[in-house]
Amino acid sequence: MNTLHALNRRQTMKLLSLLGLSSQAVLPVADVVAATAPWKLSEAEWKKRLTPAQFDVLREEGTERPGSSPFNAEKRTGTYHCAGCDLPLFSSDAKYESGTGWPSFHTPLPGALGTKTDFKAIFPRTEYHCVRCDGHQGHVFNDGPKPSGKRYCNNGVALSFKAAA
Repeated sequence: MNTLHALNRRQTMKLLSLLGLSSQAVLPVADVVAATAPWKLSEAEWKKRLTPAQFDVLREEGTERPGSSPFNAEKRTGTYHCAGCDLPLFSSDAKYESGTGWPSFHTPLPGALGTKTDFKAIFPRTEYHCVRCDGHQGHVFNDGPKPSGKRYCNNGVALSFKAAA
């Protein structure tokens, strides 16, 4: 079962900021909802939109090889977005070197992720997905640094990066 959280006012303002919109801007509620409304595309539409590697991870819950993502070495300030729908998921401030071979983050952006339990490795793990397109991103573990103590271990192919201006 996915766990989705409604955005509170502070989270909504942060999301608007990440989307390049001023918190002072007067936006109809419909515009805010549209920014995070679920995407429902057919398998054929997803295959047109994504590379085969992105489709495998985002739509079929695959995993890329450790050490294969250029985002492992990314050090610039910016925001990591879902490669499927471009929703901002993580700030570069939350990225850290976990030594696992995958881009890792300690804290997602508010309201960006949903979770479910995955039994593919026999023991239960918490899998996380983009709330907008339900694209599989990776797994979250309880061995990360402060402030959250979490390690969001992300497939790099499931991300895009937007450097800060």
